[in-house]
Amino acid sequence: MPARSTFIHLAAKAGILFGALFLVSVLLAAIPGHHAPAAPQQESQEPSGSQPQESQPMDHGKMSRMDMDDAKANEAHAVHDMTRGHIDAHNLHMRMTAMRPEAPQDTARANEIVAQLRSGIEKYKDYHLALNEGYKIFLPNLPQPEYHFTNYWNGFLEGFSFDAARPTSLLYRKTSNGYELVGAMYTMPKRATEEQLNARVPLSVAMWHLHTNLCMPQKGQFRNADWTKFGLKGSIATEEACDAANGRFQPVIFGWMVHVYPFEDSLDKVFAMHHRMD
Repeated sequence: MPARSTFIHLAAKAGILFGALFLVSVLLAAIPGHHAPAAPQQESQEPSGSQPQESQPMDHGKMSRMDMDDAKANEAHAVHDMTRGHIDAHNLHMRMTAMRPEAPQDTARANEIVAQLRSGIEKYKDYHLALNEGYKIFLPNLPQPEYHFTNYWNGFLEGFSFDAARPTSLLYRKTSNGYELVGAMYTMPKRATEEQLNARVPLSVAMWHLHTNLCMPQKGQFRNADWTKFGLKGSIATEEACDAANGRFQPVIFGWMVHVYPFEDSLDKVFAMHHRMD
């Protein structure tokens, strides 16, 4: 019917826009960044070797309440926090969910999630299929331990419902001839409670994390800023200290996220913070 078609069309457009804005923020917390916060904007290039260009980097112009310099600096410092060896539950800029006591029902639920996820993404071992079905490589030209192939509609839906076979992002490792599928990422809005996170992926088997206490320099001051103080690896972690440094404070940024590696052989490896490196 016309009214139903119009509603579906408008909902789809709104969903895609909302999802893109939300996922840009989420993904910046999980990718490797530049050493210089104000590095030139990355442009899509062909992957190593003779592979054809397959995906453009994210359109940063779609970001909400962040200018380009903010995005680049956030990316660089968030990635530092996510790099192997730098995750710390007591990090000034990282909030981790507390591990709950093991429970049989949680283990059963976790195994269900893994089985559904593995079945749902198995076909994407051919990364070309992921690209053909709407997944976009996030910043393909930055060297990364893992590359996020993101479906923005899935990200939008994850704010309202959960389907273990429908992750926000697929995680790939770069190989000599393309990409190897290693896992997936679920996301939730930063407003989510621990009970809501637990309902998605039990907190007795996985730790969700959220980036917090970000102090950024004023716009136009990025190149000369003292990055030992600013950013997600800086020493400033309170609004008072940020104000004193003439910075801009955000108590919470990005959204909740958790990585899952369903092709591993035990739950501790499946829900590890980082995929094993051979």
